[in-house]
Formats: sequence, structure tokens, C-alpha cells
Amino acid sequence: MHFSVIFRVTGTLLTLFSLTFLSPILVALAYGEATTQTFLAAFLVTLGMGLLLWLPFRGKHDLRGGDGFLITALFYLGLGFFGAIPLYLSDTLHLSFVDAAFESMSGLTTTGATVIAGLDALPRSILFYRQQLQWLGGMGIIVLAVAIFPMLGIGGMQLYRTESPGPIKDNKLTPRITETAKALWLVYISLTVVCALSYFIAGMDAFDAIAHSFSTVAIGGFSTHDASIGYFDNVQIEAVACLFMLLSGINYGLHFLVWRRKNLFYYLADIELRAYLIFTFGIAAVVVGMLTLVPTATVSPLRDGIFQTISIATTTGFVTQDFSQWPSVVPVLLLLAAFAGGCAGSTAGGIKIIRVLMIYLQGMREVKRLIHPSGVFPIKLGKTPVPDRLIEAVWSFFSAYALLFLLSVVLVMGLGDLDLLTAFSAVGACLNNLGPGLGDVALNYAGLDSSVKWILMFNMMMGRLEIFTLLVLLTPAYWRR
Repeated sequence: MHFSVIFRVTGTLLTLFSLTFLSPILVALAYGEATTQTFLAAFLVTLGMGLLLWLPFRGKHDLRGGDGFLITALFYLGLGFFGAIPLYLSDTLHLSFVDAAFESMSGLTTTGATVIAGLDALPRSILFYRQQLQWLGGMGIIVLAVAIFPMLGIGGMQLYRTESPGPIKDNKLTPRITETAKALWLVYISLTVVCALSYFIAGMDAFDAIAHSFSTVAIGGFSTHDASIGYFDNVQIEAVACLFMLLSGINYGLHFLVWRRKNLFYYLADIELRAYLIFTFGIAAVVVGMLTLVPTATVSPLRDGIFQTISIATTTGFVTQDFSQWPSVVPVLLLLAAFAGGCAGSTAGGIKIIRVLMIYLQGMREVKRLIHPSGVFPIKLGKTPVPDRLIEAVWSFFSAYALLFLLSVVLVMGLGDLDLLTAFSAVGACLNNLGPGLGDVALNYAGLDSSVKWILMFNMMMGRLEIFTLLVLLTPAYWRR
């Protein structure tokens, strides 16, 4: 264990994060709000702690194998706490530290679960800060840091791998990992700008357009209004949201490949993308059909059904209707769809479509082996054979995911005295980085016991970092290295 390097990198990351408090200060000044001192205090505290960790260990030493796991975990924990400072200090919100940390962690992990009501009356600087948290968490502030680490004398591959979502961690878009990180952020920023312009053209004002582009492209789900996207009651805005939620659920490496080679064929050739679209629109067709059969559920089954399916299936969490009041099978189906999530390498949560596809192919192979015991049936994604080692890794991930989910449901029910539906949906929504739940958490999570909120925050981190990044820290072997 190389604690000097770990402290130095963590300090660097915190110092970098402290700069993000400057933008809400500018928003507060622009709108003449009295929140400037709150964000300034958060900036100084975070900057001070970052420098305190960095200064004693400054020097040029690269990260070594395994250091990235601890740094990533410490950084996300640190961000959750330091990101909570302005929310906790705000005279408008009146949040406990647990609630402030919950809101901060929900934003940074792009979960979108909230404990705040009355968003429409909050200062715009606070609203902007919440949206910004999700935008930073979408692509990952660590990936951003990797892009600028060379000038800091820090190697970033270990960190990049720990934060990258999906079963294949070693794929690089460019020969150098820093260039890969820059490429991903270039696509991310470009998509955000186009999304904001589209929202503005569709009817949002400039502030809402920018704010919602942050949470849409990050697949976060935070809104500046209690009614979320439903506040606008605008078909064009909902269409823009659907388009960019779908685009953000696609592997950003694939976006970059299409962009660099200027050939849309790469989209059509990607088997995970095809499975993602088939799955999402298949669920949408079922939901629309069910809503059509129950006329009292909504006056616009097609419009509401498609929007809510895309929003929930991609783990965004925007709403136009209170879908928890729809026929019971529909919200449960939507919640289950969120377990699949989006593509690997996207900003979506969930298990990831590529893993679901591999599990399906493995299941079909076992059926074929029962019929033909002597047959050899390799698993292929398109024309590419999948190594058995990767299949084993996917099954290990799924097993850990399921075990964590069940254990968390039991703990939440026991500590919070919650019914099964509430506990199931709350854990599922947080572990899949979805946000909205069912039962007692259909509106927000404010009424939950503090112990339950800590468990749900842990689930958010587990979902965002894909479990093993944190689980490895709980093994004695890691600390004996």
C-alpha cells in the first residue's frame, strides 16, 4: 500500500473538485441571491482539505496496481461529504447532515433520489449546483482528472479502470489513456451543448435548458421543478428528453468512434446497441399496451408510456406522470427494466445490457448442452467469441449484485420498518442509480430513517462503481499486499 501516493492523488482530486463551487457562486451573483457565502465556505473548506492532503506528499510518483480502488472509494466518499457542505449550510433547505449527504451522493452517483421538496421555490444557485453534481458524476470527475493528470505527474490507468462501467475495462479509444479520457469528455460536453440548445428551442428558458441538459446527458434525473419534466407539459421537450436519454445510454466510446470516422454504420453493427434498443422499445410497447387497456391510468398512453419507459429503463428517473399510481404491474415492470440499464461505457446505471446479453447467451448454451451433451457451443457477440473468463466475471458480478440487493432489502426492512414494496423499490432505485421508487418513496426519500439513508447511499456508490471496486476493499488480502 502506497499511502503517500494515495493521499497525494486524493488531495489533487479534492482540490480539483473545490473549483466546481465557483460556478454556483457566479449563478448566485447573476441572480442576486444570498447563497454566495455558503458556496464560498464550501470552496475554502474543500480546497483547504485538498491542499492539506497534497502538500506533504507532493512529488512525481505513478499509481501502482490496486491503489486505484482505494483512491476511487475515498474520493467518492469525500465528494459525498464535501459536496454536502453547501446543502447543509443553506438557510433555505434546512437539511440535516445525513439528508445533505444523501442528496450530494445521489447527485454525484447520478441516482436522482431526493430528500428535497419545494424545488420551485429554491434559489437558482442551489438548483444549478444539484444539476452540476449530476453532470460531473455522469462521465465521472475521475475520468476528467485522468485527462489532466499528466501535467500533475500522475498516471491515470488504474483510476480509469476503477470508474469505467462495464465488464471490459481495458479498451482504449486512443493509444494513451489520457487521450481516451479527453475524447470521452469531448463527446460528453458536445452532447450536453446540443441537448441544452434542443431544450431551449423546444420551449425551455435558458436556465432550465442548461440545468436539464446536465441531468439528461448524465442520466441523473434531477430537475429544477417538483413535477420534473411534467412541469412543462410540452411534447417537444419530452421528445428531446427521450432522444438524449437514449443517446446517453449508448457507449460513449461508440459515439466517439462514429464521430471520428464519420460513419453511422458503427451504430448498426454494434450488437449491444441493437439489444439495448430492442429491449427498451419492447418494454415500451408492453407498457403502452397495458396503459391503453386501462383508460383511467392516463389520458395519453402512447406519450406517457414511451417517455416513462425510456426514462426508467435508462435509469434517468425523469417523470411526467406519477407512474406509481398506474396499474401495479406497470411500475413494477418499469422498475425491473431499470436493472438492465443502458450500455457499458454509458452514463446509465443498472447491470448493463451487455451483461444481460451474455447471461442470456450462456443460458441458451446450457440448454443446448442438455440437448447435445457432446456439442461445442462457443458464445459469440456478433462474430467475436467471448472468453470463458469474461463469462465467469459476468456471472460473479451478477451473483454479487443479487446478493447485495437482497441483503440491502432485508436490512432496510428491518431498520426502517418498511413494507416490501417500498424496501424493494428503494434499494433497486439506489443500486441501479435510478432515483424514483414506489410505495413510501414514490415522491421522495425524506421520510426514511437515517440508518436506511446510509444504507441507500452505500448502494448508490456500489451501483456507480459496479460493486467490486468497493468489495475488494473489504477483503483482508487487499490490505496484506
